[in-house]
Amino acid sequence: MAQKIVAGNWKMNLQFDEALSLVEGILEGNRPSDVDVMAFPTALYVHALSEKVKDEISVGVQNFSPKESGAYTGEMSISQVKSLGASIGLIGHSERRAIFSETNEDLKEKVDASIAKGFRFIFCCGEPLEIREAGTEFSYVKNQLEASLFHLSANEMMNGIIAYEPVWAIGTGKTATSSQAEEMHAEIRSWITEKYSSEVAQSVSILYGGSCNNKNAQELFACPNVDGGLIGGAALKPASFLEIINAF
Repeated sequence: MAQKIVAGNWKMNLQFDEALSLVEGILEGNRPSDVDVMAFPTALYVHALSEKVKDEISVGVQNFSPKESGAYTGEMSISQVKSLGASIGLIGHSERRAIFSETNEDLKEKVDASIAKGFRFIFCCGEPLEIREAGTEFSYVKNQLEASLFHLSANEMMNGIIAYEPVWAIGTGKTATSSQAEEMHAEIRSWITEKYSSEVAQSVSILYGGSCNNKNAQELFACPNVDGGLIGGAALKPASFLEIINAF
């Protein structure tokens, strides 16, 4: 069975004292033992937060370089972020694709580097509004997976996590209905089954990442193929984030 996961992507938010207060609030709250809780703060905070949460919360990075070292000003390697306590990284978030022009080939390189370094990752995929309106969202998302992820072996794929984020529902206040989310998640799982096997497909966690919050999490998480959420704004307050964690 796929692991239940609730991950908070803090993006470029929170001052350091606010970040500490947030993790303290999460640690003090009641959380189901079978849910893997993750936090993705700015990389500046990774070391201090990983020291504070120990093994209770997985601390990750929002971005990293696939390069090991060299003249790459402003970048961070997997080895560097792992040495600070990061155990997982985001790959292919829609903002990285749209704002920083990361291509499917760029993301494939990050996937390969993660596998080589034993670094867990959440691979993000999803369609913009014009693709959804054109009715070609399934082929669009399948292409993202085939271009950057489906070259992995079955064992490598079983260690991956996928987050479906309909771009038109991120930061807009719009949310895909639970049936829309389930429909895409079921398709993603069927593609994994076709490419690998049912065993692999059932082991891969598929998270929903489009404006999931404490109001709609329970309905979304009740969907058979939704294994959790990649949470944005609602992850910035302990109370709302804990509600989402407990929505299972």
